[in-house]
Amino acid sequence: MSGIPTASLIIGIASSPDERKRLAQLLAGTAAFLIVSSVDQAREFLGVPGAPRATAAPPVEAAIPAAVAGAGTPPGLSVDSDRRMLRWLDREIELTPLEHDFLRCLVGTPGQVWTYEELHLTVWGNRHLGRGSDMHSVVRRVRRKLARLDATPTIHAVRGVGFRLATA
Repeated sequence: MSGIPTASLIIGIASSPDERKRLAQLLAGTAAFLIVSSVDQAREFLGVPGAPRATAAPPVEAAIPAAVAGAGTPPGLSVDSDRRMLRWLDREIELTPLEHDFLRCLVGTPGQVWTYEELHLTVWGNRHLGRGSDMHSVVRRVRRKLARLDATPTIHAVRGVGFRLATA
């Protein structure tokens, strides 16, 4: 295949926002890279036909669950990171990795406006570029999940700036 230019793409897998951020910093000089949260996401992106789906590990019982609920968060609202669940009172709903990381930001600091750039750096591990349709898609899904739980807290958009968790 000499003479035919080829493009390279590096796909990195990092399950936490901190790991994605570190990986993005390491790959900063690379022409093109994609960071995903799991092998399944990489397979889905690559369109691997018939790739076996990884099964979720059974939830680990812990004496103190890794739940996020910041000061000012309404009682009953939390994000359980061990099981990647959103909890409102006695109801729960499963979260995708991006939904989980996004909600950890907002629930950990209710009322604080998170800018698009802050969210992109924390959740996606990269700088905010473009129109933000990726973020708006996550927000739409999270709002639906909050509605299915009949939760009173909502996600408010601050036009041109970002998002915040409204608790009243």
